Amino acid sequence: MAEALIALGGNVGDVRATFDKAIANICGMTQADLLARSSDYTTPPWGDEQQDAFVNACIAIDTRLDPLSLLQTLHKIEKRFGRDRANERRWGPRTLDLDLLAYADAEIDRPDLTLPHPRLFERAFVLVPLVEIRPDGSIGGRSFRDALAALPTDGIERLPPRGQCST
Repeated sequence: MAEALIALGGNVGDVRATFDKAIANICGMTQADLLARSSDYTTPPWGDEQQDAFVNACIAIDTRLDPLSLLQTLHKIEKRFGRDRANERRWGPRTLDLDLLAYADAEIDRPDLTLPHPRLFERAFVLVPLVEIRPDGSIGGRSFRDALAALPTDGIERLPPRGQCST
């Protein structure tokens, strides 16, 4: 078994309900155990800023799948929830985005998979929920918390648990 860190994002439809269903699919289709799930966060769009805000979260799973098989399964799950990678606008609106951030201590540099994720340390919208579930986490000697401290977090807000009112 290996621990994998996965970022979830989306800004089309009921994203939080999609996350719940997608996480169930991830655990079922990857023969994984869910180790941790962050809160959901509303975040400003990144890259292409002319679109609705996103909802982002992170999970940690324990899986028997190898990294490439895990990535392929994540892409199948995205497609199941309406994502069409071949015809979408880069960094544009989407129902579900699943990014494999890290897989144990694997370092992979292939055309179809780079681990750790090449933009992990540039994205506060990923690091905020990641620090929530792995506050002392690091990759390659670089701390998630230290990387987050160097980035602006304007507009990133923790959402209340589903079914609860905000205060």
